[in-house]
Amino acid sequence: MTFQPTHGLILACLLGVASRGGATSPIPSDLTPAIIVDTSKERVAEGKFQPSWESLHQYEIPGWFRDAKFGIWAHWGPQCQPEAGDWYGRNMYMEGNGQYSSHLNLYGHPSKSGFKDVIHEWKAEHWNPSDLVARFQRAGAQYVMTMANHHDNLDLWDSQYQPWNSVKVGPRQDIIAGWAAAARKAGIPFGVSVHAAHAWTWYESAQGADTKGPLAGIPYDGNLTKDDGKGLWWDGLDPQDLYAQNHPPSTSSGYKEGQWDWGGGVTPPDQAYCDKFYNRTMDLINRVQPDLIYFDDTALPLWPVSDAGLKIAAHYYNQNMKAHNGRLTAVMFGKVLTEDQKGAMVLDIERGAARDIQPLAWQSDTCLGDWHYNRSYFNGGMYRSATNVIRMLVDIVSKNGNLLLSVPVRGDGTIDEKEQAILDKVGQWMDVNKESIIGTRPWSVFAEEIVSDSPDEKAKSDGNLTGYRFATKGNTLYVTVFGATESIMKISALGSQSSHLDQAITAVEQLGHGPVRWQQTSAHLEITPSLPVASDAATVFKVTLRSAVSL
Repeated sequence: MTFQPTHGLILACLLGVASRGGATSPIPSDLTPAIIVDTSKERVAEGKFQPSWESLHQYEIPGWFRDAKFGIWAHWGPQCQPEAGDWYGRNMYMEGNGQYSSHLNLYGHPSKSGFKDVIHEWKAEHWNPSDLVARFQRAGAQYVMTMANHHDNLDLWDSQYQPWNSVKVGPRQDIIAGWAAAARKAGIPFGVSVHAAHAWTWYESAQGADTKGPLAGIPYDGNLTKDDGKGLWWDGLDPQDLYAQNHPPSTSSGYKEGQWDWGGGVTPPDQAYCDKFYNRTMDLINRVQPDLIYFDDTALPLWPVSDAGLKIAAHYYNQNMKAHNGRLTAVMFGKVLTEDQKGAMVLDIERGAARDIQPLAWQSDTCLGDWHYNRSYFNGGMYRSATNVIRMLVDIVSKNGNLLLSVPVRGDGTIDEKEQAILDKVGQWMDVNKESIIGTRPWSVFAEEIVSDSPDEKAKSDGNLTGYRFATKGNTLYVTVFGATESIMKISALGSQSSHLDQAITAVEQLGHGPVRWQQTSAHLEITPSLPVASDAATVFKVTLRSAVSL
């Protein structure tokens, strides 16, 4: 099947309608990319993996990731500087949008002061990656993820292919190198997230102009060129290297009709754009050699416009194997995958969870608040609570998943006191109960009750979850109950006649408190909790079995 990027209507019918940040349907693997990227500057490492879906199916998820269960993500870049929330760099060019209004108040009109000027204001003056990594570890994180670039197209390392990078502008620091050094000194796996494949369409709003008011019709700064910067702070830089808008806008806006996946009237990305993305990402991988890499794309970046993603994936896996004496330890994430694509990388579900136990390890990514720092979440008390985070983690782990939790970072490089308090509470719970999370595997069922009747792939996964969740490790079954309880618990899945249990129970204890009274009937395992209970978020009981019961 050949992909024709100009045939937006055909592709929209094939893919379904795209939503913000992803599509409702996967993109098939049997499409033929229209653009073959040039590898003369960045060669694909030789090895086991070739740049094809068939070859990538040799991938096996490493055991360390299956054991880790919990990671924390610093989704941090220049869009955090205004403290006005996610997608600021796009929405500030959309007349009437709240972030457009914020930009007028903070920086002036986007025809004169655009997102490039927000980058100029971003200094990261109080950023201390070692302190943040240590705090994330105290909260129980087993790996750390940081953002390498967003749709705003600024590379946060000393990028040799993107002149707009954090060493030349903004903080004038190699942000990724700083994070990587801090993580490796702390002995924790380190990952990067890459979002820049979508700058082509994401920044199209920067080509517009106001339709009313005193500056109506005056083009926004997404139309500027290198010559316009003479004598200004950005003299010598080409805004088009940032905004990537040397092309006509797409025929519709707002990522409708499959636009996120390059259909629905999108102006097709050209060879130069695909080559540049490929080279930048290869440069990042070669410099940092991350343990994990997250792509904010359906399947792979630029698929099926080009083969860039396939070549990046093959290189990443081969390079990792060479660095680890032939053993593959790398983890690569993709979204909205077909069943065969799930064999090539780890499925990531944004702000949601699988409905049931998955045969392969997967990840849910979510955030305490808005993806980029938003002051209104702090002022309005809208962050996820520690209880919410803990229950979500337990639920996801019971289904063979990992949780990647984003903690919004302010422009100056710090997290606020409310976020600190949430992380402290999560860490206190993990100090008592982490053995029920780290290194566990799903049981024959994940819960006593049905979590969601939704036909959607995503089940509700938040602090309102109720009932029991199960996980196993060796000859231990962990039973977690959401909420404080002082009454006798009756767990039907652990009755002596239950079809889920074929081993004898020999002991039951409440983590943090020791042995508890229990008895097993044909219908239930009845547990009388110790008092006081360990947590009103989630209380864990360790059930010892005569032999292992695991998936």
